[in-house]
Amino acid sequence: MPSPTEQQRLHELAISRSLLKESEIREHGISSMAISRAVAKGELERLSRGLYRHPEAPWDEHLSIAEVAARVPQSVIVLVSSLQFHQIGTHQAHSVWIQLRNNAVPPRIDYPKIEVVKTGISEAFSIGVETHLLNDIDVRITNPARTVVDCFKYRRRVGLELCLEALKDLLASKQHRTTPADILEFAKLQRVTSVIQPYLEALV
Repeated sequence: MPSPTEQQRLHELAISRSLLKESEIREHGISSMAISRAVAKGELERLSRGLYRHPEAPWDEHLSIAEVAARVPQSVIVLVSSLQFHQIGTHQAHSVWIQLRNNAVPPRIDYPKIEVVKTGISEAFSIGVETHLLNDIDVRITNPARTVVDCFKYRRRVGLELCLEALKDLLASKQHRTTPADILEFAKLQRVTSVIQPYLEALV
């Protein structure tokens, strides 16, 4: 049996992944020319520089945040996008919310639409940040308690109503099992203890 051609190997790789980085394609010994041919034939979609997907590849509702995470690997998925991922509250994310460092240049992304918040707190990129494999991409995303605290930090951006609903929902959740102490720990990190504490005391 003849060995598969480069184009066949690319097809098999692409159809097995939701999202595919060019670096991963090259690791399989597939050339840039083969990638270009596949794009020209419509067998591969170029989502952005170095990021592709097969038109028939499987994907789920987290495709947008996975795509942004692949395109902006230094970012963390936060706020409304993280609430929706963790199924906290009822608000839907109409953009992908990401956190960047103060000195970072916001990426130019037409789609998916993004919202950027910035911070100078270095620990905000590690403490309370989890990594989830979504659509074959490692996505860094804040955990439930950190997410709710972040909402209070950026309450002028997301709205106090969303913050209060998320806090109440999280404390009542049997799935996440978050305590007021957990929330206050992240509130200290994000320097919003005095903001969030009165609401916590009213709910517990």
